[in-house]
Order: sequence, then C-alpha cells, then structure tokens
Amino acid sequence: MTDDVKIALTAALAGAEEALRHFAEVAALPRELKADGSVVTAADRAVETVIRRVLAEAVPDDAVLGEEHGATGSGSGRRWIIDPIDGTALFVEGDDRWLVLVACEDQGAITAGVAVVPAQQRLWWAGLGTGAYEGRLVAGGIAEERRIRVTGSRASGLAGSTLGVVPDWGRAPAEPLIAVADERPWSLHPPLLVARGDLDLAAQTSGQIWDFAATSLIVTEAGGAYARFDGDSRPGPGASIYARSPELRDAALKAVVP
Repeated sequence: MTDDVKIALTAALAGAEEALRHFAEVAALPRELKADGSVVTAADRAVETVIRRVLAEAVPDDAVLGEEHGATGSGSGRRWIIDPIDGTALFVEGDDRWLVLVACEDQGAITAGVAVVPAQQRLWWAGLGTGAYEGRLVAGGIAEERRIRVTGSRASGLAGSTLGVVPDWGRAPAEPLIAVADERPWSLHPPLLVARGDLDLAAQTSGQIWDFAATSLIVTEAGGAYARFDGDSRPGPGASIYARSPELRDAALKAVVP
C-alpha cells in the first residue's frame, strides 16, 4: 500500500466516523439548497473539515479541493480531492448508500482513491499501479481485505450488459444506454459494483471532479475503464461512464454521444 493510499484511507475513515455521528441524528439535521439546487447540510461541511484536518497534518504542503470548502493551497503539483458526503440526497433520507470519497492527484494523475460506505461498514481503495481492494470496517479497522477485479465473462457488446445509473432520478443522458443494456437496481454505488464484477456498466449522469476522482481509479485499477461523456479519461465535470472493458466503454460512449 502506497503512502498516498494510507493517507487517503486515514482521512476518509476519519470523515466516515464524523459522518456516521450526524447520520445517527439525520432526522433532526437542517437541510439547505445550494445554488445548483442540490442538498447540503452541516454534516457535509463537518466531514470535510475533519478530512482536511487529517490532510493538513499529514501533507501540509499539498493543495486540497473539496466540494464544500473549495480550493486551498497550491504549488506542489499535488492535490487532494474530497467529496465529504457523496449522495447527500440519500443521506438526508436515511438511505445507507451515500459515500465518503477521497483521492490524491499528483502532477495531473490520480494516484490514490478511497470510497467508504460508512452506513454499510464497507470500503474500497486503489493506488495507481497497485490494484483495487475492498474490505469491511470492524472495530475501527479494516477486515476481510481482498483484491477485486471486473468481470471478464460476459458478452462484449451493450446488448445483455448489466447497467447501473446514478442518479436514478435524473438520468436523461443515460437513456440510450437504458434502451439497450439491462438496467439493474443498486444497493451500492454502481461504479463500485463494476469494480467488483457485479455490473458491466455504470453511468453517472452529472457531477464534478470530486464525484469521479476516487471511483475512476478504483475501477481502472480493478481492470475496468472510465471516461467522461466527452471521451476524456481524466475525471472532471459532466457525466461519466464506467465499464468492465475499454471496448464496452467505447460502445457506451457511442450510444450516448452519437
């Protein structure tokens, strides 16, 4: 495990602990709307603050970009990218599928990514060139660690491929895929289901770099492929495709961007 992955894990797990504290009292948590209409709460801001505190102690010279507190620091060529609660709309409804996402970008490449699903006591992580892994949270530590791989046994085309769509309440960009692939309900963030071999495809119909940085690395290190709808393989704003192979990713992109 690389140093960047260790730092990302420490930061994400600290954030997960803070998030669970708020989740236990979510019914009483005030909710606000951002300018883009998305939900935000004091929990989002508190979790990001905790993660930033860990990073400030571990890597004080690195820049940080977070969904709630913006960009801080510059100059080293290294940047930590935080989504403190990915899926706040799920969080405030008491749904257990929300995540804490932390990634490290070094000289433009994502080198570490961690995705924690605190309410399910599960986590995923990857380091550039070192593979993707999943485990369970037990008594504050990681148990049942195993390396994960995308599936390689299904048909190569879109027809018959299994698909998860995020979010499932605003998915117009993914409708061409839904017409061909077999859309499935999901109990876990669909890109993670691709990484562990449970889905062939995942489409995320909107987002920013913090929505994609960690999961794009986890999927690619599991042997899969990632790209934005514009074909760029670097995480960034817009919609994104995750697939178990580059060929399936490219077929999906042709369907949604003819």
